[in-house]
Amino acid sequence: MNFLKYFCAFLLIISPVSWGLPKITVTYNVTPTGFTQVRIRNETLESLACYVAIDGFKKKFKLYPKTSSQWITATDTRYNHQNFSTWCDYLDVHPKYESYREY
Repeated sequence: MNFLKYFCAFLLIISPVSWGLPKITVTYNVTPTGFTQVRIRNETLESLACYVAIDGFKKKFKLYPKTSSQWITATDTRYNHQNFSTWCDYLDVHPKYESYREY
C-alpha cells in the first residue's frame, strides 16, 4: 500500500509539469554532402524562446506560433542527430530572448 501512495504522489507532482511544456516538433535531416541538420516547429499558439546547441555552439532564436525555424546545420560530417541539443520555452518566461533573431 505504501508503494501505491508514493506512486500517486509522484504522478500528482510530475503531471502538471509535463502539461506546462510547449509542444514542439524536432526534425532531423542529412544533406547530400553528409552534414546533419535540425529544424524545430512550434506547434503552440504562442511565441517561444529556443536554442539549438552542438559542440558548445548555441544558436538562440525566437519562434513564432505555428512556424518552423530554418535548417541549422552541423559544421562537421562526424556529428549526428545525437550530438544536437534542443530547448524551447515560452517567450513570456524568458524575456531576454526578445532581442534574438525571429523565425
